[in-house]
Amino acid sequence: VQLQASGGGLVQAGGSLRLSCVASGSIFSTFRSWDMGWYRQAPGKQRELVASISSDGRTDSADSVKGRFTISRDNGKKTVYLQMNGLKPEDTAVYYCNRGNFNTDYSLLNWGQGTLVTVSS
Repeated sequence: VQLQASGGGLVQAGGSLRLSCVASGSIFSTFRSWDMGWYRQAPGKQRELVASISSDGRTDSADSVKGRFTISRDNGKKTVYLQMNGLKPEDTAVYYCNRGNFNTDYSLLNWGQGTLVTVSS
């Protein structure tokens, strides 16, 4: 299974970006059964989960992005989205998608390349 994130870029503080992540490979109909998450890794920091969406569409997010980031999914397209509004310089990071949620240890897939988000002040 391959995960390809896109949509990053350079944006000023207060701006918006929409990230997409497409899953491909031999997953057939299983994508819809996975909880999916967006993760980020800032320079010098550990990768962290910032938003998740369950197989039945329930969403959750980290306190640091709550009210600003919205995760969604399109199972037919095997794609997960992250709408990011009110971006802050501290949101600067490489963003990845993978399986996961905030409550349980989830077997992760191979990480894709991620997409870089840079927020200028």
